[in-house]
Amino acid sequence: MQGKILVVYYSLEGNTRLIAETISKEISSDILEIKPKKSIDPHSKMRYFIGGKQAITKEKPEILPYDINPEDYDVLFIGTPVWAWTFSPAIRSFFANTDLKGKKIALFSCNGGGNGKTFKNMKEQLEGNEFLGEIEFKDPLKNDTKENIERAKKWCNSICK
Repeated sequence: MQGKILVVYYSLEGNTRLIAETISKEISSDILEIKPKKSIDPHSKMRYFIGGKQAITKEKPEILPYDINPEDYDVLFIGTPVWAWTFSPAIRSFFANTDLKGKKIALFSCNGGGNGKTFKNMKEQLEGNEFLGEIEFKDPLKNDTKENIERAKKWCNSICK
């Protein structure tokens, strides 16, 4: 596949980071981690309640500036944890702050239960782009980590061939 490739992700507990870094290394792409200015404590017992509420109410938390312009890339792999059966608020903020049109996009997610409408909702936010594929991972840090890493490698290679 021709063009500049960027892996964009948000990760609270490290699952999405693991997959994002695996993909980026495998295809030698640039990588961009989206970080909210006010982060949720990944060890807090309230993290699911707080994150779920933000996802359901479609909040767009302020995110830290980044030194990569995603609009300069042709292909984007975009990854998110699943919160309340949709994508994370930090990724919602990224979509709101970035004009992605005419790009080739692959979506990935990490969840502990189900993907819900995550990919459907992401695609609605990313209208005007070509979608190359999607894949979900179930808690890859806790479950079959090596197998999930191999799945991520095979998937990104199938997209980038």
